[in-house]
Amino acid sequence: MARVAVVTGGTRGIGAAISKALKEAGHKVAANYAGNDEAAAAFRDQTGIAVFKWDVGSYESCKEGLAKVEAELGPVDILVNNAGITRDAMFHKMTPDQWNAVINTNLNGLFNMTHPVWGGMRDRKFGRIVNISSINGQKGQAGQANYSAAKAGDIGFTKALAQEGARAGITVNVIAPGYIGTEMVRAIDEKVLNERILPLIPVGRLGEPEEIARCVLFLASDEAGFITGSTISANGGQYFV
Repeated sequence: MARVAVVTGGTRGIGAAISKALKEAGHKVAANYAGNDEAAAAFRDQTGIAVFKWDVGSYESCKEGLAKVEAELGPVDILVNNAGITRDAMFHKMTPDQWNAVINTNLNGLFNMTHPVWGGMRDRKFGRIVNISSINGQKGQAGQANYSAAKAGDIGFTKALAQEGARAGITVNVIAPGYIGTEMVRAIDEKVLNERILPLIPVGRLGEPEEIARCVLFLASDEAGFITGSTISANGGQYFV
């Protein structure tokens, strides 16, 4: 069944793959982005997917942005909270601004995006919420106390909200990717990638954004109604929970 889906950070990297996969599955997709107008316009022109600009770190911006989406496309039944940033630093050098920026986007953003659509999902007795966490929210990572804290918080948020939504036909799940071959990861020095990262991944390669998108497609489907509060660890065997 075709539904309206919103993907935050949906015009680049993993988010772009998710947006395209949802559209190919027949859904009406709104891809949110925060700042890169040129990339968003190119994505829209290439895919035909509607793009909407707002900051997920602002509750009011999310309310206004989602209202525009619903006015143009209809009520939101699928929400993929994918938007995220990094501000890496060893903890003794980390600034309050670095901490707050990551927590605000990567954790508060889930509240800001989910809260405005929650009531409608409850009324319609259907909803699919998929939160994109990270392997580093599961195991931690030096230099990423802010990012790891936020991504671990995403998992806790999911487990609690899943219990609230279950009776209303709303499922809430997490995907925790490992190292995925996005533009950012592929920009890592080749020596570092080959000698320090790939040897830690038992399957011996980076994941592809499309592999994460396929996980989202399943969790967003009508057929996945018995799965909620779960975390899919898509990391090539690097870390088991």
